[in-house]
Amino acid sequence: MPHDDTTDPSTTVDVLIQLLDDGVPVPAYAHPGDAGADLVTTQDVELPPGGRAMVPTGVSIALPDGYAAFVHPRSGLAARHGVTIVNAPGTVDAGYRGEIKVTLLNTDPREAVKLARGDRVAQLVIQKVERARFLRAETLPGSARGADGFGSSGGWAAARS
Repeated sequence: MPHDDTTDPSTTVDVLIQLLDDGVPVPAYAHPGDAGADLVTTQDVELPPGGRAMVPTGVSIALPDGYAAFVHPRSGLAARHGVTIVNAPGTVDAGYRGEIKVTLLNTDPREAVKLARGDRVAQLVIQKVERARFLRAETLPGSARGADGFGSSGGWAAARS
């Protein structure tokens, strides 16, 4: 049974939720300290090798201004079956009131993945977000990294030898 770790008011934010399907549980945290609350699928789905599907969760939310929800893949689905989320993490803006849907992708080149109604398919992480005010500048201040991009920090042990 999932553990609902929402009793400490200093670490929680109230999120209004509408269940669009009577058989869907309210998203819950599996363990104390978990960042993501589990979302389930409301329908059976089969993902062929390399296939993707948009899966409904039966949940709509109303976030307070200054917050966003991020839909993350489940590590168990990724490790065991190669299932991830196409646009991970998916962003749910504070003003969005529609159903949260998850675009799942089966990265396995040989095996199909079958998911049943009620299976946990994603995690919902609620975070405080800042709004930026973009200020034009002719030049940007320097930094240690500068304009170095993809691969600039290495990351391969063989490259260091």
